Amino acid sequence: MLHRHSTEHGDAASVVAPTRASRLLATLHAYFMLTKPRVIELLLVTTVPPMILAEGGWPSTALIGAVLVGGAAAAGGANTINCWIERDRDHLMRRTHLRPLPKGDVKPNGALAFGIGLNVFAFLWLAWTANLLAASLAIGATLFYVFVYTIWLKPRSTQNIVIGGAAGAVPVLVGWAAVTGSLAAPAWVLFALIFVWTPPHFWALSVRYKDDYAAAGIPMLPVVKGIDYAATQIVGYAVVVLGVSLILPLVASVGALYVAVAVVGGLGFVWKAIGLKRDPDPQRAIKVFTYSNVYLASLFVAVAVDVLIRAA
Repeated sequence: MLHRHSTEHGDAASVVAPTRASRLLATLHAYFMLTKPRVIELLLVTTVPPMILAEGGWPSTALIGAVLVGGAAAAGGANTINCWIERDRDHLMRRTHLRPLPKGDVKPNGALAFGIGLNVFAFLWLAWTANLLAASLAIGATLFYVFVYTIWLKPRSTQNIVIGGAAGAVPVLVGWAAVTGSLAAPAWVLFALIFVWTPPHFWALSVRYKDDYAAAGIPMLPVVKGIDYAATQIVGYAVVVLGVSLILPLVASVGALYVAVAVVGGLGFVWKAIGLKRDPDPQRAIKVFTYSNVYLASLFVAVAVDVLIRAA
């Protein structure tokens, strides 16, 4: 009887332990999702190639690793604070209502502390492993994203993503500054490229989720001006993106591969945008959004490959 009681107690413990473990894993996953990891992936893709370009070859692997850790922490912290600010609006949108805060998987105070903590870590880490300029740029991007874009512009202006998109372009500057301790023309051209790429990229997404943004009271361009007007703006900005991408060979040592990707990929972006203008369908809009991601990543990979080929 005693033996049986011990077995039952052990069985109960074995049932409770996995439950506690699964809850811990679920909580960790919820905090991880607050950082918007898919957004961070693209930000990191735009960090390493500028480092390679600044070095004229492969920089210290340790420095690249350190900048990636710091950049991911800064971006993840900014995204977490964004989720904390927008938790009520996210609850109203189909695209975002399953995020950790609207679902109740994370408490608001915990999310805010996590976001701030990530940025404190990012600043101290980058200042120690890279330099103060890189650390300051990373934190400056967070402050701009939170206060200028999320709090001020996003709920008030159709130009929210036009101005606010500057925050997403800062990782280029962080990468360059980490290598050189300063900023130069190629870094600013790459910054400008992401700056002008962001509006058509995000407007395509907001065409797809126009009703969501309307329900949440967010004045995205397609909501306020209509899908046709937004599609026209997407075409115009795609042309500007193509033009800006072709400035880089004038100020940096990139070669034929980059030029080919810039021309072919840029024309493809313009063509996709024109297709959306002709047929402003939500499914076509999400294809423009997806293409813009692939296009930008390809451009930056081409920068890195061109430099490494020349340095070999």
